[in-house]
Amino acid sequence: MPTTRRSRVFTISMPPEMAAAAEALAKQENRTMSELMREAFRAYDERQVARFIDDMGAYAKTRNPRGYTEEDIPRLVEEVRAEMRTEREAAQSRKLA
Repeated sequence: MPTTRRSRVFTISMPPEMAAAAEALAKQENRTMSELMREAFRAYDERQVARFIDDMGAYAKTRNPRGYTEEDIPRLVEEVRAEMRTEREAAQSRKLA
C-alpha cells in the first residue's frame, strides 16, 4: 500500500553566497536544509505577526483619544442609549405636532 506524502515540496533559488551560508549553517547545526528553511519561515512568520500586533496597537492608541478604560464601557453605553432615546422621543413629538 503506497504512503501519501503529508508535506509539500517547494523548489527555491537563492544567490550562491546565501546558499553556501545556508548549507554551512545546516551542517553546523546538524539539520537538513528543509529543517533550516522551515525554521526560517517560522521566524519570519512570527516577526510578521509581531509587526501586525504592533501596528494594531499603534492604531488602537489613535482610536481612544479620551483614554477610556474597560470600566467606562457600561456608563458610555448607557449614555449613548439615553441620547438615542431622547432623539427618538423628539422625532415622535415632531411627527405628532
